[in-house]
Amino acid sequence: MEVLTFNLNNPSRERAERQLSYLASRPEHVLVLTETAPSEGCEFLAAQFWTAGYHVTFPRPERGERGVMIVSRVPIEGSGVRFGYLPHRAVSVTVATEAGPLDIIGLYVPSRDATEAKTERKRQFLQEAERVIPRGTTGARLIIGDFNILEPKHEPRYPFFKPFEYAFYEGLEEAGYVDAFRHLAPTATEYSWVGRTGDGYRYDHAHVSVGLAGAVRGCLYLHEPRTRTDRLTDHSTLAVQLDVTPVEQLPVGNPTGTAGALF
Repeated sequence: MEVLTFNLNNPSRERAERQLSYLASRPEHVLVLTETAPSEGCEFLAAQFWTAGYHVTFPRPERGERGVMIVSRVPIEGSGVRFGYLPHRAVSVTVATEAGPLDIIGLYVPSRDATEAKTERKRQFLQEAERVIPRGTTGARLIIGDFNILEPKHEPRYPFFKPFEYAFYEGLEEAGYVDAFRHLAPTATEYSWVGRTGDGYRYDHAHVSVGLAGAVRGCLYLHEPRTRTDRLTDHSTLAVQLDVTPVEQLPVGNPTGTAGALF
C-alpha cells in the first residue's frame, strides 16, 4: 500500500495538465492532494481522475479558502473522522486491507502570518485536529499532508514559530502517532519547501498510528516536482510505503487520455 501527498498550489489549467501527467505516472494507490480550490485547475484534475475510474473525494472549499482532495485507485469510503472547523482542510477516508481497515486522514493546515486573525485561525484548526483525530493507540491510521508546522528539533530553528505549532507535533507523539520519516531516518535533514532565500522547511508530514509503525517500509521526499525546470509546485512530494495489502483494486484507465466531465 503506497500513499503520496502532493501540494497542488491551486494550479492553473495549464499547470494542472502537467501535474496530471506526473501524478498519473506515479505508482501510489492513494494521492492526498493539498491546497485545492474550486478552480479550473483542480476541477480538471478531479474530473480526469473520476472519468478514468478512480475514486475521488473533493469537498469544495468556499471561495478564497483551500482544502484537500483524495484520489484513489483502490476503493475508499468516508470515515468517521469529521472536522467541524474548516472541514474541507481535513479529508478522511478508509481503505479495506487484508489486515483490516486503514484510515487515511489528509490534512492541509492553514498557513499564517503575524496577524492575530490568521494566527488564531491556525490555532483553532490544530485544536480541532487534536479534539477530533482518534488516539494512535487504536486502529490503523495514516495522517498525511501539508501540516505547515515543523518538528521541535527542526534544523535550523526559526524563531517566528510559536509554541502551539510545535505543541501539535508533540501532541501527535503523545497521542500514539509516529513520524514515519523520522522512524526510518532519525537524523536525516530533508526539506519539503524552500524559500527564496534558500531557507528550508519540513512542512509535509506523514504520521502513523503506533501499531502501524512496524509496517512502514519507506517514507521519502521526492524533490523533482519542485526543482525541475517546468516546476509543478512549490513543495516536494512525500511518498509512504506500508506493508499492508489492499483488498481490491479499481479497474482504472489512463486519466491523461480521458475527456473528463464535472461530477
